[in-house]
Amino acid sequence: MRLPIYLDCNATTPVDERVFDAMKPYFTEIFGNAASTGHVFGMAARTAVNAARASVAAALNVSPEEIVFTSGATESDNLAIKGVARVRGGGHIITTTIEHKAVLDPCRCLAQEGCRVTYLTVDRDGFIDLDALSSALSDDTILVSIVHGNNEIGTIQDLAAIGAICRARGVPLHTDATQTIGKLPFDAQALQVDLASLTAHKMYGPKGVGALYVRRSCAVSPIIDGGGHEGGLRSGTLNVPGIVGLGKALDVAVQDLDRDIAHTRALRDQLWHCLRQLAPKLKINGPDPVQQPDRRLPNNLHVSIGGFEGDLMAAALCDVAVSSRSACTSGSNEPSHVLTAIGTPTDGVTSFRFGIGRTTTQDEVDYVVRQLTSALTTA
Repeated sequence: MRLPIYLDCNATTPVDERVFDAMKPYFTEIFGNAASTGHVFGMAARTAVNAARASVAAALNVSPEEIVFTSGATESDNLAIKGVARVRGGGHIITTTIEHKAVLDPCRCLAQEGCRVTYLTVDRDGFIDLDALSSALSDDTILVSIVHGNNEIGTIQDLAAIGAICRARGVPLHTDATQTIGKLPFDAQALQVDLASLTAHKMYGPKGVGALYVRRSCAVSPIIDGGGHEGGLRSGTLNVPGIVGLGKALDVAVQDLDRDIAHTRALRDQLWHCLRQLAPKLKINGPDPVQQPDRRLPNNLHVSIGGFEGDLMAAALCDVAVSSRSACTSGSNEPSHVLTAIGTPTDGVTSFRFGIGRTTTQDEVDYVVRQLTSALTTA
């Protein structure tokens, strides 16, 4: 075992060697522009993009023509939310208080342009109330955008139930599925989702590439103009190596899905069992992994601890990469909007998000437990 240890896989993941090997030829050998289909170099690139598009579509149980490649989930979220709003000329949007900023900020932008936005509250585990969603829908509702798996506290919303409500009312449903696609089964048809955002770097693929699923019947206006690429929805020269990496990452994720879920969940549960014995005042944020294993991301553990113990834990984890802070949004002094939304105190509290990964080992989890045991039992 080598230090430091990486346990922040909800932030990003290392590129899987199988993904990297698939990408390498498209940097130096098959380097053509996928839009230059008048020669073999461009056609080879286009063929690779089409194969990746088919892989992404198969993983989501949709048609390849419904996949739009982007620079990542943030762009996908913006394209979905702004694209629907602008093609409809404004209207009412429903979202939640625990969305990623890539959803909240576009909603705020549209509110300044005249859209009406409803923010659904959540309970202490981060779940929305389905009756509240139904009540919020109105004749002018043009879009519902609800995260599938929360990146901080791991809450998995009942997307199938949400999709059924929206479909019955004829309202498109968008979901930021950044944390779930590639980590959990995702069938867009069964979930009745109309738009879904994803990114490669959360599933052992490269950074800077993602996709948006757009149901064929869902009208979306582009937010980037200049060439009409991706069926006119996203102009710009295609990132062929990145797109190949995204397709391969999803192929591998589907192939290894059951094994990855079992592996990350087992190590996560072991870590939670040890932590709650070591620190009685420690509070889990989001659904309890033991009581609600299927309602939380299998690799995610988010805990808060107050006072001196928080400082001790932070010191003990100095050579372990986790998301660790005094419950503030990175780069600002504001409390985490997610923790605030679920009613978790933030004053004098330190939060830790552990993100177990495909390559996390038993020895690494044992080391974390030993470090925390030593710190908290000798204080």
